[in-house]
Amino acid sequence: MPRLQADADPNLWVPVTESLGLRGRRHRKAAIRMLLSQANTAMGATDRPGSGVAAWAMSQAAPLLLRRAAGRVLVWVWKADAELVVVMAQIQEATSQLRTARAMMPMEYDDTESFRSAYLGVGEKLEMALPSDVRTPPFATYTWDTGTHFVTVTAVCSDRERFGTVIGSVDDLARTVRVVDDLAVGESPTVLRIEPGS
Repeated sequence: MPRLQADADPNLWVPVTESLGLRGRRHRKAAIRMLLSQANTAMGATDRPGSGVAAWAMSQAAPLLLRRAAGRVLVWVWKADAELVVVMAQIQEATSQLRTARAMMPMEYDDTESFRSAYLGVGEKLEMALPSDVRTPPFATYTWDTGTHFVTVTAVCSDRERFGTVIGSVDDLARTVRVVDDLAVGESPTVLRIEPGS
């Protein structure tokens, strides 16, 4: 089963995926609280008094759920302010249903630009610094089609004014994402492994 790896700068990012127990708890809770707040805003709801408790509970469960994903999902938060940016990378099998769903996305999602990665080649980047709906937070998505799988990196920011200050670092993180698998040498003699060029 293919999985993801990345080299996030530890001075800028805190990994949620590998943080269990007390380690990273504050950053997990803040990131989940931000996402819950953005979801509430998008649906026209206001934060409820219990939302802090919900964020705490989800922050405790998130690492275990991500670990069960076996490397198919990686998550980071901005170290200086965990409620500012959350980045999630995921790999999904490129089923016909998923390809159809991607083809039926709204027209504004067609406004992509080429985005090159040394590991995944040329993909697409969609940057929405000022979504038309003011309830939608600024975000960026990066997508690569490997033929058998889609690799997607999604970054959500809670502050429209500060989005431009962090998007360069999100680009750098997205470029480090790569696909690995657990094939042992000699397990499949028909597979020739070539390291990506620099």
